Amino acid sequence: MKNAGIEPTAVPSGHDGRTRHAVARLLLEQGPVTAASVAEQLGLSPTAVRRHIDALVADGEATSREAPRRGQRGRGRPAKLFLLTEQGRARFGHAYDDLAVAALRFLAEQGGEEAVRAFAERRVSAFVDRHRAAIVTQPDAADRAKALAVALTREGYAASARHVGAGEQLCQHLCPVAHVAAEFPQLCETETAAFADLLGTHVQRLATIARGDAVCTTHIPNTPRIPDGGEPA
Repeated sequence: MKNAGIEPTAVPSGHDGRTRHAVARLLLEQGPVTAASVAEQLGLSPTAVRRHIDALVADGEATSREAPRRGQRGRGRPAKLFLLTEQGRARFGHAYDDLAVAALRFLAEQGGEEAVRAFAERRVSAFVDRHRAAIVTQPDAADRAKALAVALTREGYAASARHVGAGEQLCQHLCPVAHVAAEFPQLCETETAAFADLLGTHVQRLATIARGDAVCTTHIPNTPRIPDGGEPA
């Protein structure tokens, strides 16, 4: 369902606007991230990047937090990490669909929670059908996580996957249904169950944008895939 009725956030015209958009995209895809890291990846000076980040913060599109300290406390101010706010995500089409919320409220009133869950399951099953073959044929958990991230990105979730500790970490930096899922957690629950089905292992949802986190994060353990009705492969 495409969102309607909300104008996208205006972006300044010209080169300056394109640069700010590129800065905002990195905050979306990698945030929380330092200004120095953004500058390095874009090949810009730290001063130029801080100017764009300061503008995003002033417009309410970005916010900051202190980076966690590692090792002995040194002199000077702690480094700052930057990430987009909900308003900033709207720059990338993260507009809220009030009609969808109203429709699900009506569905819940008429059919109860089970009706909402059935809708959520049907919605995610379409995603599973489109991408199952590309994911389940991958040889190990890391490759399946990467294939799932690619599939989610194609569906508008700006996802990435990386190895963390004893498993893989799947991050969805954008959620087109976050506003709806905040009121109807069945959307997140059925999505998590679909991930487990596609990956052939139990997964754990650590954070969600719908609950106010910066990123939807899912932990995927590095365990052998369990075929349907069989032993671990």
